[in-house]
Amino acid sequence: MLFNSYFFLLCFLPVVLIGFYLLTAHTTREIALAWLVFSSLFFYSWWRPPYLILIVASIIVNYLVGKKIANATTHRKIWLISGLTLNLGGLVYFKYTNFFVDSFNGLGDFQVHVAPIFLPLAISFFTLQQIAFLVDTYHGKTREYRFLHYCLFVSFFPQLIAGPIVHHKEMMPQFTENAFRDKKAVNLAVGITIVIIGLFKKVVLADSLALIASPIFAAVHAGETLSFFEAWGGLLGYTFQLYFDFSGYSDMAIGLARMFGIRLPLNFFSPYKARNIAEVWHRWHMTLSRFLRDYLYIPLGGNRKGPARRYLNLMITFALGGFWHGAGWKFLCWGLMHGAYLVVYHFWAQYIKPLFGTRHAGNPLGHAAGVIITFFFFILALVFVRADTYEGAIEVLKAMFGANGVALHPDAQILIGILGGLGVSVDVAGSAIRFVNLDTLWWFIISALLIWGAPNTAQIMGAWEPAFDSGPWLKNFGNRLRWSPSVGWASGVILLLVVALMHMNNVSEFLYFQF
Repeated sequence: MLFNSYFFLLCFLPVVLIGFYLLTAHTTREIALAWLVFSSLFFYSWWRPPYLILIVASIIVNYLVGKKIANATTHRKIWLISGLTLNLGGLVYFKYTNFFVDSFNGLGDFQVHVAPIFLPLAISFFTLQQIAFLVDTYHGKTREYRFLHYCLFVSFFPQLIAGPIVHHKEMMPQFTENAFRDKKAVNLAVGITIVIIGLFKKVVLADSLALIASPIFAAVHAGETLSFFEAWGGLLGYTFQLYFDFSGYSDMAIGLARMFGIRLPLNFFSPYKARNIAEVWHRWHMTLSRFLRDYLYIPLGGNRKGPARRYLNLMITFALGGFWHGAGWKFLCWGLMHGAYLVVYHFWAQYIKPLFGTRHAGNPLGHAAGVIITFFFFILALVFVRADTYEGAIEVLKAMFGANGVALHPDAQILIGILGGLGVSVDVAGSAIRFVNLDTLWWFIISALLIWGAPNTAQIMGAWEPAFDSGPWLKNFGNRLRWSPSVGWASGVILLLVVALMHMNNVSEFLYFQF
């Protein structure tokens, strides 16, 4: 079931909300929680009912292992290793078996065959979330006594499919009677507003940009050769599509949870405004970055064992992070590129930047240059995420750097002359530009204005605590465009909803559902 479907918005969500508020008003907290658990499992089973057994079994096993870890006086590490092995084993089986078999067959004339294994929805997310729970329990940071609460912690439908990846200690204090009963009107108003903003980003912005990117990458997959502008147009289209798609999903997850009186962690905060690649990963899929830091990078040694070990740990962390995103060499390449970016950045920050002193700190031109350079290298790596194959990604990169020449409209005489003087092959047959046109340019301008010129949803809703522990991110934002429960804002949000509903003819998955 998709957040951006009529059934979810007009049937499932109203029924769950009404049932939840009636139960909180007239029964006990535990019954209201049970209703949310039942609704969340129904939501999950909508996609492929047999996999409901998988998530239920995962919840039961991890809950029991967590209790063993918390209560045992001996062999606690054995229980932890057993739990981690079961979680990672299941993830590897479902997500990577086909990839490993295909890669093995590709090494030589091997004929190993396995039946196709369908990837269970959200297995990457609920597996990492439960791994974090087991590790935190082992270190004495948390424990769970109530099975019902643990079920809701894992299965809560607003964040079940694509995150944010939440910590047990963040959610449990919120599963209280007061959290459910207090401020119902505020929670509904804030939550509905955030959901509608996210829905608009997805169905109006992201899905429209997909119409630019998808045909170009489909042409590459079909073996066609791209021109310079087609390659850049396809990549920018996907870059902006991914931004609004994941930003829209993150908004809807936070808004849906808030409608039930729950605040999820902030997971997306204008990453294309980042001045360096390290800052990108503090703003993009923030809870995944946190997981990789706390449960992989730091246990590997972090930056505690010297620069060389730090750089190795970064490469390992991002290689595995890339592989987590997808079973394919192209995802591994994407992860290694980001690991290399971070190695270069930290080397520069530690050894080169201090040579220039601090006199240029805060320089607007330096800030803009940092944003542009960071964005350029970030989108280069995205080629490997969007292209269907590693080979296809290489073909797109070659076209982006002029290997296939440049196709221009005959009227672009000045640019034709400049490029020709530089020795670049120029095709002046306007029909050669199959996918990039004036509409494409307008979409890119609108996207750029919204991404770099407008506040994000968390900033707009900042006065109303839109997400868990979001204060540090919002402290420097002024009062411009702050949301308030007013007629003007209500009218604007209703307009966004109407436009979004008019664009929901072709429902598409959120991109992070694929990971």
